[in-house]
Amino acid sequence: MSGLSHNRAPTLSGAALGWWRPEGALASSREASIKDRLLRLREPFFVVDMDGKPSAVSGGSALLGGAAPEPGSLPLLAYVPACPPEALGDLSFCRDHGLRYPYLCGAMANGIASVEVVEAAARAGALGFFGAAGLSLERVEAAIDRLQGSLAGLPYGFNLIHSPNEPDLEAEVVGLYLRKGVRLVEASAYLDLTLPVVRYRVSGLRRGPDGSVLAPNRVIAKVSRVEVAAKFFSPPPDSILRELLESKQITPEEASLAASIPVAQDVTGEADSGGHTDNRPLVTILPSLLALRDSLQARHGYAEPLRVGAAGGISTPASVAAAFAMGAAYVLTGSVNQACVESGTCDAVRAMLAQAAQADTAMAPAADMFEMGVKVQVLKRGTMFAMRAAKLYEAYKSCAGISDIPADRKAALERELFRAPLEDIWRQTREFFLKRDPSQVERAERDPKHQMALVFRWYLGLASRWANAGEPGRHLDYQVWCGPAMGAFNEWARGSFLEAPAQRTVPTVALNLLFGASYLIRVRGLGRQGVPVDPEAQRFSPMTLSSIQPLLEVP
Repeated sequence: MSGLSHNRAPTLSGAALGWWRPEGALASSREASIKDRLLRLREPFFVVDMDGKPSAVSGGSALLGGAAPEPGSLPLLAYVPACPPEALGDLSFCRDHGLRYPYLCGAMANGIASVEVVEAAARAGALGFFGAAGLSLERVEAAIDRLQGSLAGLPYGFNLIHSPNEPDLEAEVVGLYLRKGVRLVEASAYLDLTLPVVRYRVSGLRRGPDGSVLAPNRVIAKVSRVEVAAKFFSPPPDSILRELLESKQITPEEASLAASIPVAQDVTGEADSGGHTDNRPLVTILPSLLALRDSLQARHGYAEPLRVGAAGGISTPASVAAAFAMGAAYVLTGSVNQACVESGTCDAVRAMLAQAAQADTAMAPAADMFEMGVKVQVLKRGTMFAMRAAKLYEAYKSCAGISDIPADRKAALERELFRAPLEDIWRQTREFFLKRDPSQVERAERDPKHQMALVFRWYLGLASRWANAGEPGRHLDYQVWCGPAMGAFNEWARGSFLEAPAQRTVPTVALNLLFGASYLIRVRGLGRQGVPVDPEAQRFSPMTLSSIQPLLEVP
């Protein structure tokens, strides 16, 4: 039969698993190739020894072990159960969030995770988060209004990013979400819990008719450290609740009920990824988070189960299958969505991403946590941003202020990065922060080093916007958040229709990754039962939506 090796490896016992009884079913190796059988994810099938050749059959029944039960029975070599994408991960996650598939499109800042990305994900049965970080409140509110109108009844969420240098902005974003009725956020880049994220979670807590605690606002936290995950998996700290209560941001009832729920029921383990990352392997962080989940679930006795998802390096069917095999409740993708036509970046960046290899990334200073030395992972192929941003951090660490920068170094920065005197850049920066956060200006006028940091952050912040807008003449300064997953996707897509950036859409990528993961799980199942599969049938190559969708339909 096509797809199966005719030289079957013996089982450990040297015998078949048992027997297959036709019971009126037709045993035919010509009905479909093994790959065709495997592609029918909703249809289980048996593999039997027919005339010395492994053959796929449907129907009938199986008897494990023993002698042949009746004439016409055939030796049973393997059983392949159904494995539709909906069955991957934790079924309660999809039920609670109203999803068909356990698949999330993460929030990429500055609107890279655009309203179009969120809409496409929702209509495909997945969940997308709008990349609100770095945008004005007006832009975020406009996105809320659009998605509440276009996705009525469908799931969506918004990003809530930790802003240690602008705590007032984080509080204002939460205020906007509460006022507009945003019920789900992805909390990212947190090093510790803050007043705003706890306020968001706790606001609106009440008891239901059956006495259970009803929480209208949900948080999916994205973390790369176990100690941070523990904070999100635990009830809000009393100290934060007291401060929120004293400032009348929550009610006494909300503060009391908060002790019975975690800050986040769902925590995403973020491995080596684009943007903020600790570059940790998924195979180490995910098991640690799963163990933490079990420990804290037992300690607190939550009414609803804690769940752990996987992010970072999720870009091929094999990596999706591996994440679910390790116990992930869901998977979250990032870089691959930035390369899709719906993303809020320009065609030039999409073309750069489509050419990226796994080694084409570098770490660079983060705009939002520059002074802390925090770094983000970016694309280095086709841009000099990582190297230029590193020069800024070196100057920040070694100089007390702009006036302290050596003349030759300052001239080079003004010529290559800023294209203007740093004093002019400070005037622009000052005007910006007078509108956004006047306290930053007050501090900068007292502290020359803080003034220098704000000026340097001007470049770091605009570099991402230049990339998104395709700013002419700034190609070498494009800041494109990207992890090795992008290169892995490109390797998998090479030679297929998905090699072209124009063919990459959020639904096409999502369904290929999910469908391919289910397919590979079935292939591996055959191998574990001692039935070798031909190399051609072991691979899953990209398929068009028109080919995938009929196979996903429920009969």
